Amino acid sequence: MKVQEWFKSFHLLDFPEEGESPVRYRLLRRNMMILMIVITIVPLLFMAIMNYHQYQSTLKDEIVNPLRVLVNKTKHSFELFLAQRLSTVSFIASAYPLEELADENALNRIFRVMRQEFGGFVDLGLIDDKGVQVSYVGPYDLKGKNYEEQSWFHEVRIRGTYISDVFMGYRKFPHIVMAVQRRTDGGSAWILRATIDTEKFNDLIASMQLDPSSDAFLLNKSGVFQTPSKRYGGVLDQFPLVLPPFSSEANVVEEKDPQGREVLIAYTYFLHSPYILAVVKPRGEVLKAWYTLKTELFFLFLFSVVVIFLVVLKLTDVMVRRMRESDEKREAAFREMEHTHKLSSIGRLAAGVAHEINNPLAIINEKAGLMTDLLEYSEDFPEKEKFKALAEVILQSINRCRSITHRLLGFARRMEVQIEVLDLNEVVKETFTFLEKEALYRNLDVRLQLADNLPRIASDRGQLQQVFLNLLNNSFAAVEDGGIITVTTYEKDMDTEAVSIQDNGCGMSEETIKHIFEPFFTTKKGTGTGLGLPITYGIIKKLGGDIEVQSKEGKGTTMTVYLPKKPRNGSGV
Repeated sequence: MKVQEWFKSFHLLDFPEEGESPVRYRLLRRNMMILMIVITIVPLLFMAIMNYHQYQSTLKDEIVNPLRVLVNKTKHSFELFLAQRLSTVSFIASAYPLEELADENALNRIFRVMRQEFGGFVDLGLIDDKGVQVSYVGPYDLKGKNYEEQSWFHEVRIRGTYISDVFMGYRKFPHIVMAVQRRTDGGSAWILRATIDTEKFNDLIASMQLDPSSDAFLLNKSGVFQTPSKRYGGVLDQFPLVLPPFSSEANVVEEKDPQGREVLIAYTYFLHSPYILAVVKPRGEVLKAWYTLKTELFFLFLFSVVVIFLVVLKLTDVMVRRMRESDEKREAAFREMEHTHKLSSIGRLAAGVAHEINNPLAIINEKAGLMTDLLEYSEDFPEKEKFKALAEVILQSINRCRSITHRLLGFARRMEVQIEVLDLNEVVKETFTFLEKEALYRNLDVRLQLADNLPRIASDRGQLQQVFLNLLNNSFAAVEDGGIITVTTYEKDMDTEAVSIQDNGCGMSEETIKHIFEPFFTTKKGTGTGLGLPITYGIIKKLGGDIEVQSKEGKGTTMTVYLPKKPRNGSGV
C-alpha cells in the first residue's frame, strides 16, 4: 500500500490519455522507464546486498578459522611445555626425600639429569618454610637468599604450585620460575624451585611460520610482553592496545594499532598459566581475497545495472513508438470513418434538397417554355425580343440549377458498379474526346503518354469515365490558355495500374489540399459546386483504388489514380 502511494506521489501511475502527442508520449516513456527500472533494479539491489553479507560472512570465516586453529595449536604446545616442566619439578619433589634434596651434591646430580633429559632449566633450589634457600645448584650464588617477602612464596604456600610471569630478577635475562611445595611427615613445608629459560617460548612462536607482515607474541594477564614483538615492543614492555576480553577458546577481534592500521588479533587465554597468546595480522592482508571478491561483485552489479538500463531504454522506446503508431492508425481510421459518415449524411441531405428543388424547377421550366412559345406566336407583342431574351435567361438558369441537382443526386444515390474487363488506355482516350474541342479552342497542349501493352483490368467503365472527366475538367480549369496537361498511364506493380493527370496550372496550397475531398468545398468562386472531387474520391474507393495529390502553388498539380487489376475484397464491388 505504501509503495503504491509512493508511486502516486511521483505521478508514476498517471498515464495521460489526452494532450499533445509529444508531451503525452514523453510522459509515458518516462513513467514506463522509471517503473521498469525500479521493479528490476530494486530486487537486484536486495539480492546483491544479501549476497554481499553472505559472502562476507562465509569468506571471513574461511579466512579467519585457520588463524584460530593455528593459535589453538600453538597454545597447546605452550601448555604442554609448561606442564612437562612443572611435572618434572613436581616429580623430583615427590621422588626424593627432603634430606637428599638438601644435600647439594645429590641436588646437583638430579639437576644435571633434568637439564640433560628436558632442557631449559637454569637452576634448582630448595627453600625451607622460612623462605630461606637452603640448597642451590646453578650458575649464581643464591644459597641462603630469603624469599619470605616475595609474593610468589606466599602463593605457592597457598596453591601448592606456582608458575611465574617472565621477569629478569638477579639473572638479568628473561626467565620464569616454577615451584612446588611438599610437606614432611612432621608437617613442616618446603619448596622446590626451578628457573626455566624462556628461549623455548621464542622457538614455539617461530614454529608458527607466520608471514612477514604478521606478528605473534605472549602476554601476561596485565598486558606485559612475555616474548618480544616485531612491531609493538620487547620483553616486559607494555602492550599498546587494550587487552582483548577473556576467552579460553581462540577468538578474533578487529582493532586499530598505534600505527593506524586495521588489524585482526587472534588470541587465547591459558587456563593454568598466566599467559595470553596473540597473533596480529593486518586486516587488508587477511581479507585480501574478500576485497577482490567484493570488487568483482561491485563491477558485476554495475554491469548488470547498465545492461538493464539499456534494455529498458530500448524496450520502452520500441513499446512507446508502437503505441504511438497504433494511436496514429486509430486516429486515421477514426477520421476516415468520420469522413465517410459525413459524406453519407451530406448525400442524404443533398438528395432531399435536389428532390425538393427539381419540382419547382420543372414548373418554372414549363412556364418559361410556355412564355417563349407564346412570344413566338404573338407577332405584335411589344418588347417581344426583350421578353424572349429574359425567358432565355430563365431557361439557362434552370438548366444550371438542373445540372447542380443532377450532380447532387449523382453524389447521393447508390451507384451500382458494373465490372467488365477493359483497357485503361481506351477509357482515357474515350474520356478525352468529350473535352477535345475545348482543348482545341483554348489551344491546350494535352499529351497522352499511354503505356504500351498495359494489362487489361476489371473495373467499371462508366464510373472511370466520370472520374477521369472530373479530373480533366479540374486541370482544364487550373491552366491558362495554351497550358500543358499530361495524362500518363503505367503499371505500378503486379496488382495495380495508375493514371496520373498533371498540369502546369495554378496549383494548390497545403491547406486547400486538406479539404479538396470534402463536399461543397470549392476554389471556383461562383462556378463550382464542390462535388466533383468528393464524387471522384467515392468512386475510386468503391472500385478498391486510391487517389494521390501532389501540388505546389504556381507550379501545377498532379492527381494520380491507383486502380486494382482485380476487384479487392472489402471494396464496394
